[in-house]
Amino acid sequence: MRHLNDTIERLRNAPRGFEPEPGDARTSNWMSLENDFSNPGNLKSWFYVPDAKGPLPLVVVLHGCTQSALGYDRGTGWSALAEKHHFAVLFPEQQRANNPNLCFNWFSPDDTRRGSGEVMSVRNMVAAMIDRYGIDSARVFVTGLSAGGAMAASLLASYPDVFAGGAIIAGLPAGAASTMAQAFDRMRGHGHLDATRSADHVRQSSDHRGPWPMVSVWHGSADATVASSNAEAILAQWQNVHGVAAKPDREQKIDGACHRQWQDGDGRIVIEDFRIPGMGHGTPIATAGKTAGGSPAPYILDVGISSAWHSADQWGLLDPELAGVEHAVQHPDVPRSDATKSTSWREPHAGIQHTIETALRSAGLM
Repeated sequence: MRHLNDTIERLRNAPRGFEPEPGDARTSNWMSLENDFSNPGNLKSWFYVPDAKGPLPLVVVLHGCTQSALGYDRGTGWSALAEKHHFAVLFPEQQRANNPNLCFNWFSPDDTRRGSGEVMSVRNMVAAMIDRYGIDSARVFVTGLSAGGAMAASLLASYPDVFAGGAIIAGLPAGAASTMAQAFDRMRGHGHLDATRSADHVRQSSDHRGPWPMVSVWHGSADATVASSNAEAILAQWQNVHGVAAKPDREQKIDGACHRQWQDGDGRIVIEDFRIPGMGHGTPIATAGKTAGGSPAPYILDVGISSAWHSADQWGLLDPELAGVEHAVQHPDVPRSDATKSTSWREPHAGIQHTIETALRSAGLM
């Protein structure tokens, strides 16, 4: 394992994310599941269900470190998208009692193992939503940023029978680390398992044998917090699980991003990859154009492409008439239109030395 000092130095330039604001007033349409589910991971839960005929699809949205669920939703615009297109959203939220930096504990086996900890809490939240609010159990999806992205990967591996698909943003492969020290090494792109062993972790995480979830990977080429080689490791993991070749079946440009897709033997899109040139660590959004939504903030980067909109589109959640876009997906095989806009964005500079050192001390590494 490499020394941790160089990791801290690389993370020094990353922005500080949303801190939960004291007395945050939840929007009037947000509700909490409270005690409606078994919660071994001790997570908070917020959700929004639009006034629409069911059964409704559900998107589980996981924030990144130092962020709150409400702050992440403000930045990415998920609940506004859900209200417009009539699907439900669920926001699990980390607590400082579990992690002082509000990171989901994606590197802890006790929190990523099926039937245990934080992943079980999220799964139980989904079950409560299905039971109480008319959610379509066949159309449940998950997305997350950074630690939330790594936890989304863990949920796809631990509960492939629950999630039809997921979008991993600036995240890491399922099973990439089992300690804090390994977590920092993997974030820098070191020590990943080979594709076969990595895929075996997914296959051994449950008794599920298919069909496997559709996986979308999002990463900025200038990410100095989670190396973009992690995106390649996620792709290799799921290429092996789905049994597809390393070479994509389709490549194109969408809103300045390089977009690749892989299809299974039936022609169904099972993996896609968005690589955004020049973007640092964060969730990509667009504040102009037909796919605009959310607002820029630390770790929420206006790069002219919306991961929320495109993920919802890929999962078939957008109403083509309301989307206002000619090629809104009505099923997974509808091709995207090429885009012409090119952008170059990097993360702003603000020290987070204290945040990283706190994490290391809490793990007994400093």
